[in-house]
Amino acid sequence: MEFFLHIACSILFFSLSYSVSSLNSDGFSLLALKEAIVFDPHHSLSSWKESDETPCSWAGISCSSGRVSEISLPDKGLAGYIPSELGFLLSLQYLSLRNNNFSNPIPSGLFSASSLISLDLSLNFLSGKIPPDIKVLKHLIHLDLSSNLLNGSLPDALMELTSLSGSLNLSYNQFSGQVPESFGMFKVSVSLDLRHNNLSGPIPQIGSLLNQGPTAFTGNPYLCGFPLQNPCPSPVNTKDPLNSLNPLDPKDPGTVNPSFNNSTASHQKDSKKALSIPILCGVIFIAGLLIVFVWIFRKKWAFTQCKTEKERNSIGIGCEREEGMSGEFHVFDEGFKLELEELLRASAYVVGKSRNGIVYKVVVRKGISVAVRRLSEGSGGLSRRLKEFEAEVEAIARVNHPNIVRLRAYYYACDEKLLVSDYICNGTLYSALHDAVKSSSTALSWAVRLNIAQGAARGLAYIHECGPRKCVHGNVKSSKILLDEDFQPYISGLGIGRLVSSTSKGSDSFSRKQNATQFVSSACYLAPEARGEGLRPTQKCDVYAFGVVLLEILTGRPAESNEKELEVFVRQAFKEERPLSEIVDRSLLHEVYAKKQVLAVFHIALGCTEADPEMRPRMRAVSDCLGRVGCD
Repeated sequence: MEFFLHIACSILFFSLSYSVSSLNSDGFSLLALKEAIVFDPHHSLSSWKESDETPCSWAGISCSSGRVSEISLPDKGLAGYIPSELGFLLSLQYLSLRNNNFSNPIPSGLFSASSLISLDLSLNFLSGKIPPDIKVLKHLIHLDLSSNLLNGSLPDALMELTSLSGSLNLSYNQFSGQVPESFGMFKVSVSLDLRHNNLSGPIPQIGSLLNQGPTAFTGNPYLCGFPLQNPCPSPVNTKDPLNSLNPLDPKDPGTVNPSFNNSTASHQKDSKKALSIPILCGVIFIAGLLIVFVWIFRKKWAFTQCKTEKERNSIGIGCEREEGMSGEFHVFDEGFKLELEELLRASAYVVGKSRNGIVYKVVVRKGISVAVRRLSEGSGGLSRRLKEFEAEVEAIARVNHPNIVRLRAYYYACDEKLLVSDYICNGTLYSALHDAVKSSSTALSWAVRLNIAQGAARGLAYIHECGPRKCVHGNVKSSKILLDEDFQPYISGLGIGRLVSSTSKGSDSFSRKQNATQFVSSACYLAPEARGEGLRPTQKCDVYAFGVVLLEILTGRPAESNEKELEVFVRQAFKEERPLSEIVDRSLLHEVYAKKQVLAVFHIALGCTEADPEMRPRMRAVSDCLGRVGCD
């Protein structure tokens, strides 16, 4: 009722104003904001005058087709409240009142401006709950309400913001309760930030919440579960083992005969209670001593293992320096400007997981992203000493080629290892070949596939020749070939097997002889001679795996299907002289001109996947042969 009365009064105000002013309705809505501001230290609104015909020339105001489309008043020191009249700006798309001194709750009437695309009210003193009417903002892409005094639970109404795809920043407020499971329904592209609230309970392991990095949740001491390193406690068994027997159960061997009178039964029950109390106290006392002993032992072990760390707190991506972070951060290229503080405070979300660890996309500054691999803690390689770890990563960083992902920096601590590399934005070759729904517009053309094959071959040949010893990648497959926006290929995962290997004795670089346990590729990419346990991968094993990748590119079939191995399928098809249309990817059949090139690459792939390693060509020869395809 009050809301409708407010609207009626506003309409009356506007109608009366028209008789004395030519200012349009958008201008009067903005004057309501000016009236609501009690302190304007920089006179930012001095140009807002009722005598103007439109507000389009006012400071901080932008218009489209004569209607207000943007209000941008950040960092002005303005104090007051946000009036509901801003909701009458039906063409308003961008509203930024960031870093001012606005107080009071957010008015529900504000969300009548249903064309909003970006709403930034951060760094103010707004209080109360988020109004449920926010759900009407169906065009909203960015929402930033961080660093205010907002409270209450996280509203499910936010899930109705169907266009939200940029940022949802609710950090540094006073929200309480659990993270709603509905938040897992946000798009993967949404950068969620719930840091420094009073949230509690387990983080739902559902949907896009699985892709958020620890950055999204730090500063909530009662939150637990992945991606935080605060495990959720196991459910407590409330059943008391000392009282599990029913003293009146005739099936219980220790039961009291039911013929005894009530006083006897009561006396025995009291005796049991009296006996159980000192026993329970003794158990608690002994358990306490054990806990203290274990704690002292662990503290002493941690001190001897890592003298540079005062506490054994894992930092994670997004943890802060004051939370116990201590370690070695090194950037290889001086031109690559990145500070540890910037890295650990940046927004991060998961883009890949494997037995070697988790890979995050970290947005370190506007428009710049890096990939951060957090090496698995379950690997014995994490116990390596700093000098050994440095030797490994420096050997990887020296490999500099246009078709190999560049290692830029690393972080080393006793129980935390981070590798920072270039972020390649267009996914993997595997995804491009197999995950997308293929159509004439989404399938890779032959020219693109050939370019990917040629670039990957050049990168792998460089790895084999980049040092005096025989270097081996050891885990070549289509999911290790990344693509940029122009579909240029980059080989990833170089040296990761060595860094997380369980054999951490010695300081051999990844270019020296590796044990078979250091590299575990998918079985379908493994050369026949490498499938036995304890056998060492070689460069000829890399050539075999690359041949399987070529067959994936040619046939569009995944190497990891439940059918017969891809190499066996193709070799048998050629032996039976089956038509090429039964073997090649269907999306390539219309590119008749490329038939000769496709056949040439098939022969190269079959040469790479020969059962006898001595019959396989060296990677340099493979690269040269692929380079000549299409040049004749």
